[in-house]
Amino acid sequence: MELTGASQNPARTPDLNNADQRLADLKDAAIRLEASFLAEMLKSAGMGMPRDAFGGGHGEEQFASLLVQEQADRIARAGGIGLAETIFDALKRQPDA
Repeated sequence: MELTGASQNPARTPDLNNADQRLADLKDAAIRLEASFLAEMLKSAGMGMPRDAFGGGHGEEQFASLLVQEQADRIARAGGIGLAETIFDALKRQPDA
Protein backbone atom coordinates (compact mmCIF):
# COMPACT_ATOMS: atom_id res chain seq x y z
CA MET A 1 0.00 0.00 0.00
CA GLU A 2 1.43 3.34 -1.00
CA LEU A 3 1.66 6.24 1.40
CA THR A 4 1.59 9.89 0.57
CA GLY A 5 3.95 12.69 1.46
CA ALA A 6 7.49 12.40 2.74
CA SER A 7 7.01 8.80 3.78
CA GLN A 8 7.11 7.54 0.17
CA ASN A 9 10.80 8.19 -0.39
CA PRO A 10 12.68 8.53 2.84
CA ALA A 11 15.69 10.75 2.26
CA ARG A 12 19.07 9.22 2.74
CA THR A 13 21.19 11.25 5.08
CA PRO A 14 24.76 11.40 3.78
CA ASP A 15 26.36 11.88 7.21
CA LEU A 16 24.94 8.63 8.63
CA ASN A 17 27.06 5.51 8.54
CA ASN A 18 25.65 2.27 7.15
CA ALA A 19 24.49 0.94 10.53
CA ASP A 20 22.71 4.17 11.41
CA GLN A 21 21.14 4.36 7.95
CA ARG A 22 19.96 0.74 8.29
CA LEU A 23 18.29 1.59 11.61
CA ALA A 24 16.67 4.70 10.10
CA ASP A 25 15.37 2.63 7.17
CA LEU A 26 14.03 -0.06 9.51
CA LYS A 27 12.30 2.55 11.67
CA ASP A 28 10.68 4.10 8.59
CA ALA A 29 9.54 0.68 7.35
CA ALA A 30 8.03 -0.12 10.76
CA ILE A 31 6.16 3.19 10.81
CA ARG A 32 4.84 2.63 7.29
CA LEU A 33 3.64 -0.86 8.27
CA GLU A 34 1.87 0.52 11.33
CA ALA A 35 0.29 3.23 9.15
CA SER A 36 -1.03 0.58 6.75
CA PHE A 37 -2.47 -1.38 9.68
CA LEU A 38 -4.07 1.74 11.13
CA ALA A 39 -5.58 2.65 7.75
CA GLU A 40 -7.27 -0.73 7.55
CA MET A 41 -8.57 -0.37 11.10
CA LEU A 42 -9.90 3.12 10.36
CA LYS A 43 -11.64 1.82 7.23
CA SER A 44 -13.17 -1.03 9.23
CA ALA A 45 -14.41 1.48 11.79
CA GLY A 46 -16.25 3.32 9.02
CA MET A 47 -13.92 6.25 8.57
CA GLY A 48 -13.99 7.49 5.01
CA MET A 49 -17.46 6.13 4.34
CA PRO A 50 -19.68 8.57 2.45
CA ARG A 51 -22.34 10.28 4.51
CA ASP A 52 -26.00 9.79 3.68
CA ALA A 53 -26.94 13.45 3.74
CA PHE A 54 -24.87 16.38 2.55
CA GLY A 55 -22.02 14.16 1.43
CA GLY A 56 -19.35 15.14 -1.07
CA GLY A 57 -20.66 12.96 -3.86
CA HIS A 58 -18.34 11.14 -6.23
CA GLY A 59 -15.36 13.29 -5.29
CA GLU A 60 -15.65 12.28 -1.66
CA GLU A 61 -15.84 8.62 -2.62
CA GLN A 62 -12.73 8.93 -4.81
CA PHE A 63 -10.52 10.66 -2.26
CA ALA A 64 -11.76 9.13 1.00
CA SER A 65 -9.18 6.32 0.91
CA LEU A 66 -6.37 8.84 0.40
CA LEU A 67 -7.58 10.85 3.38
CA VAL A 68 -7.79 7.76 5.59
CA GLN A 69 -4.30 6.68 4.54
CA GLU A 70 -2.84 10.13 5.27
CA GLN A 71 -4.55 10.26 8.64
CA ALA A 72 -3.19 6.80 9.49
CA ASP A 73 0.29 7.91 8.42
CA ARG A 74 0.11 10.98 10.64
CA ILE A 75 -1.12 8.89 13.59
CA ALA A 76 1.73 6.40 13.14
CA ARG A 77 4.37 9.14 12.83
CA ALA A 78 3.01 10.86 15.94
CA GLY A 79 3.59 7.74 18.04
CA GLY A 80 0.74 5.53 16.91
CA ILE A 81 -0.34 2.61 19.03
CA GLY A 82 3.13 1.20 19.69
CA LEU A 83 3.07 -1.33 16.87
CA ALA A 84 5.90 0.37 14.95
CA GLU A 85 8.18 0.23 17.99
CA THR A 86 7.53 -3.49 18.44
CA ILE A 87 8.16 -4.16 14.74
CA PHE A 88 11.30 -2.01 14.78
CA ASP A 89 12.69 -3.86 17.81
CA ALA A 90 12.10 -7.20 16.08
CA LEU A 91 13.63 -6.02 12.79
CA LYS A 92 16.78 -4.54 14.30
CA ARG A 93 17.60 -7.88 15.98
CA GLN A 94 17.66 -9.60 12.59
CA PRO A 95 21.07 -10.05 10.99
CA ASP A 96 21.81 -8.02 7.88
CA ALA A 97 20.59 -9.69 4.74
